[in-house]
Amino acid sequence: MASSIGEKIKISVFGESHGQAIGVVIDGLPAGIKLDTDKILHEMGRRAPGNDKTATPRKESDLPEILSGIVENTTTGAPLAAIIRNNNTKSKDYSNIKRCPRPGHSDYTAYIKYNGFNDIAGGGHFSARLTAPIVFAGAVSKQILAQKGIKVTAHIASIGNVEDESFDPCNITDNLIEDLLNRKFPLIDTSKEEEMRKVVSDAAADKDSVGGTIECAVVGIKAGVGYPMFDGIEGRIAKAVFGIPAMKGIEFGKGFDLTRMRGSQSNDNFRYDSNGNVYTKTNNCGGILGGITNGMPVTFKVAAKPTPSIAQPQETVNLETKQNDILEINGRHDPCIVLRAVPVIEAITAVTILDLISEDTI
Repeated sequence: MASSIGEKIKISVFGESHGQAIGVVIDGLPAGIKLDTDKILHEMGRRAPGNDKTATPRKESDLPEILSGIVENTTTGAPLAAIIRNNNTKSKDYSNIKRCPRPGHSDYTAYIKYNGFNDIAGGGHFSARLTAPIVFAGAVSKQILAQKGIKVTAHIASIGNVEDESFDPCNITDNLIEDLLNRKFPLIDTSKEEEMRKVVSDAAADKDSVGGTIECAVVGIKAGVGYPMFDGIEGRIAKAVFGIPAMKGIEFGKGFDLTRMRGSQSNDNFRYDSNGNVYTKTNNCGGILGGITNGMPVTFKVAAKPTPSIAQPQETVNLETKQNDILEINGRHDPCIVLRAVPVIEAITAVTILDLISEDTI
């Protein structure tokens, strides 16, 4: 089971949704980095369940317990290991899923891959609960990146058919980054919040769920980070993003909209600024050319599918009787995972960017 990622900065995620604890080991961090624990806890709180009407009512504190790698809030150079204990589990809610896999979920494929020995409670190791330790790793990575002048930010780009304003891909200000970090519902156009919440509440009232998109940006990254061809920065980010449950699509810069443009429209023309630095007048490429950063903000958008665990009766199969069956799901599930996924996308992006720049400096 491949639950690790990274070259110089490596993270390995472990645990199950309803096990005693989940956690992460971060290997390759430099020694002597002072970390702000309040900022780490703020990031954890952004993802934690039970804090918003759009999220599952499952309550977990998501307080990380650091086991190694930090002394007096400073990295030692040893692997940084942290666990997050699971305190609010109801495994009996999943008793029928062992034999009747949820449509749209990994239950069936995991059953086949691991011969039925996988932990099914809460989704086990396939659960979005495993994104909590990723957010911890991201919170650490974001602080190290900030010391290098690099910031990672994201917002809800859409829920259902309701869309937020997009980033200005050439000018993402520190004020906007700070605002999004501290908003409980991170939008650029805050007037869209009520409409988005109604989309989620309507789906929940119908015992259904809804998906959406998240736009992420890396600001302050210099030109020259990444590699051509099969190890390009798009590929590295995409691989990491697709490790997050429910993510089904990604596009960089203007993405698929580029297919409707001519080259004269899509090309980002180069200019020198007054200080002799190269920049582009537009940023349709999302800050990446040939798999390598060009010095503009790296921007991309990811698509999150609707939560597969819904309360409506659904057609499935019974793996014990070998007959068609009807599944009615109990338990506590997010009618929309987009809000809680925003800090997760930021986190896995920060881990990936830190790894990439470390390959050039360590």
